[in-house]
Amino acid sequence: MVRAAVLSAVNAPLTVADIELPEPGPGQVRVRLAAAGVCHSDLSLSNGTLRQPVPAVLGHEGAGTVVAAGEGVTHVRPGDGVVLNWAPACGSCHFCGLGEPWLCANSGAAAAAPYAKLAADGSELYPGLGTAVFAEETVVAAGAVLPLPAGVPLADAALLGCAVLTGYGAVHHSARIREGETVAVFGVGGVGLAVLQAARIAGAGRIVAVDVAPGKEELARAAGATDFVPAGEDTAKRIRKLTGGYGTDVAIECVGRAETIRTAWSATRRGGRTTVVGIGGHDQQVGFSALEFFYFGRTLAGCVYGNCDPVKDLPVIAEHVREGRLDLSGMVTDRIGLDDIPAAFEAMTAGRGGRALVVF
Repeated sequence: MVRAAVLSAVNAPLTVADIELPEPGPGQVRVRLAAAGVCHSDLSLSNGTLRQPVPAVLGHEGAGTVVAAGEGVTHVRPGDGVVLNWAPACGSCHFCGLGEPWLCANSGAAAAAPYAKLAADGSELYPGLGTAVFAEETVVAAGAVLPLPAGVPLADAALLGCAVLTGYGAVHHSARIREGETVAVFGVGGVGLAVLQAARIAGAGRIVAVDVAPGKEELARAAGATDFVPAGEDTAKRIRKLTGGYGTDVAIECVGRAETIRTAWSATRRGGRTTVVGIGGHDQQVGFSALEFFYFGRTLAGCVYGNCDPVKDLPVIAEHVREGRLDLSGMVTDRIGLDDIPAAFEAMTAGRGGRALVVF
């Protein structure tokens, strides 16, 4: 038996309980977690913004050590450090055939099948986003484990599984920031901090961080922001003033709220690029006029998992970590236990802190 944070129903509080995991079958791997990041997507799964069968063990951003590998698994073996990949591509669907594994039609299949049982009554549990890392151990498909690159601390490597791949990819694959460009980053949470660092690595000139919490300014500047603007009604106007009246070349929204997306769009210069990373609900409707699309000539793009191929991008990101260009530990503002995840959700909702990391 292992301990896990269990979501019994949508909008129910997480409770720590003993669960029973099976031994890994063919094409599966059992992993002992070293750490798991608390991501806003986990909060969205718990409150029903994103769909997830319940009862479930949430958590999708993690790293740990292989305990056992099932038949046919050859790329990792017991004792290996690994990073969890919550969206493993199947390699055979329409989108994978187009070279867009981040849109894989089958990557979420594991989340729909029970993977463990609650020790107390034997009821079946589902794995949040197919990985279920809010637990001491998990069993996942072999494609959901990536070998840990050398020189990356195991616990901090958990952040690579979602926040960093998403933030790095948003900059390098979706927005395609070029050296010297001005950038505005909306939301200084885990993903936003990764975006700020990736924008700095890309050679962006002015990097403006925006957040509802003024207390995050120091955190944002440490990650690479040259300016900080508290979110408010005049945010876009203040950003345009900082950029000679034009607006930024690129705006990256990491919140997933209609008003923030609209502000990011308004803060982007004519001909600039607005990338939306944040995941919002169906009720978050964003309005634009047909005329402004013509007049401003801006590009508005969505971004899924940073438009990344984790197998290819993880080694590149790891090199930035080893060379000191990307600071993983600086993104972590709280190191907590399983019992503290509900408090981390509350802090996230209130806009406090960067990334909370569950350490086992």
